[in-house]
Amino acid sequence: MESLLGRYKTTFYAILRIVSGLLFAVHGAQKLFGVLGGPAQLSLVSQMGLAGVIEFVGGLSIALGFFTSIWAFVASGQMAVAYFQAHAPRGLWPVQNGGELALMFCFVFLYIASMGTGKWGVRK
Repeated sequence: MESLLGRYKTTFYAILRIVSGLLFAVHGAQKLFGVLGGPAQLSLVSQMGLAGVIEFVGGLSIALGFFTSIWAFVASGQMAVAYFQAHAPRGLWPVQNGGELALMFCFVFLYIASMGTGKWGVRK
């Protein structure tokens, strides 16, 4: 299988970076702009406001490949904080405490931070 798909690994990595960045940006848009079922108003000088800014600006930057490693590292840290602050107190296992998405984003962004922009990015 590696010989078949291995030649496309840089393309698949770029798709992973773009899709995960855009999905993260949508969560930020929910918080900041109240779209797609998000809160109506959110203060930017709150923890949730800061999370919205990191998610929206960071997600778009990751998707575009602009300062990718920095934004992905920040996003990974934010998702770790979100997991331990909001999900871990509700139970040990992520599938029980609703933290699967936070953990997935945390580790995907940590991987992206280590790999950098790759192809199809604005700034390598």
